[in-house]
Amino acid sequence: MRRTALPAVVLVLGALLGACDGETVSFTDARALADGVTAAIDGKAAKFATDVTAGTMRSKSQGQARIAALAMTTDFLGEPLELRLIDKTVFAKVPESAREDVPGGKPWVKVSPNGADPFSQVAGGSIDQLAKQNDPGRALDQARRAGTLTESGRAELDGMSAEHYRLDIDMAALGGDLPAGLSAEALGELNGKLGKIPMEIWLDDARQPVQVVLDLAPVLAASGVPDAAMARIVTRYSEWGTQADIQAPPPEEIGEIPAG
Repeated sequence: MRRTALPAVVLVLGALLGACDGETVSFTDARALADGVTAAIDGKAAKFATDVTAGTMRSKSQGQARIAALAMTTDFLGEPLELRLIDKTVFAKVPESAREDVPGGKPWVKVSPNGADPFSQVAGGSIDQLAKQNDPGRALDQARRAGTLTESGRAELDGMSAEHYRLDIDMAALGGDLPAGLSAEALGELNGKLGKIPMEIWLDDARQPVQVVLDLAPVLAASGVPDAAMARIVTRYSEWGTQADIQAPPPEEIGEIPAG
C-alpha cells in the first residue's frame, strides 16, 4: 500500500511545486507594470547598450541612464557621436571637424527636431529620438499611456530567470511622443495602416528592466517594405544602482549654430 501511495504523494508535491516555480509575475496590466517599474528604478542609474536594426542598417549605442537623463555614445551615420539627454533636452557634441560652424568653436549644441539650424534640420529628429528612446522612463511611459499587456510569464535571459512581458503599443494613443524617429506626419502618411507595435520588457527580481525590445517591423510593413525586413530596437540594462554623474554640458561649452 505504501508503494502505491508514495508515487501519488510525489506527484502531488511535484505538481504543487511546479505551479509555484517560475510562473508568477508581479504585474497584470500595462499601467501597473509601468508604475511598478518606475518606482523600482526611481533615482537609480544603470549602464545600457542599444542595438538598432532597420533592414540592412545597424547602429549601436552605449552609456549610462536614469529616468529623464542619459549620457551615451553612438555610431550615428557611421561616426561616433556623444549625446546627453537632460530633462527632455538633447545635447550633441560636435565633431572637431565641424566646430568651425559653431560660433567660438564651442563643443556642444542643443539638438531639436524643430530647430532652424542646419544641424537640427538634417539630423535633429533622428538624434532627438535616438537619445530619448534610450531613456528607460520613456519606454515605461509609452507602455503606461498606450500599452496593452498581451502575455506575461517567466523566461530565461542570459542564464537568469526574469519576468517577461509582451505588450502592444497603440500608436494613435501616443500623440506626438512617437518612438524611433517617427513623426506624427509620417504616421499620418501611412493612412491608418499602422495601428500597434509590439514591445517586450524583461525584469530582474528587483523589478528593474534588464531588456526592452521595440519591434518596428510593422512600421516597415505599413510603408510597403517586404515582410522579411526586420526593424527593432533592443536595449539592455545592467548594474542598476551604479554611480553616474549625468549632467548637462557647462553653459560656457554650449554653442548655437546660426539658422541656415
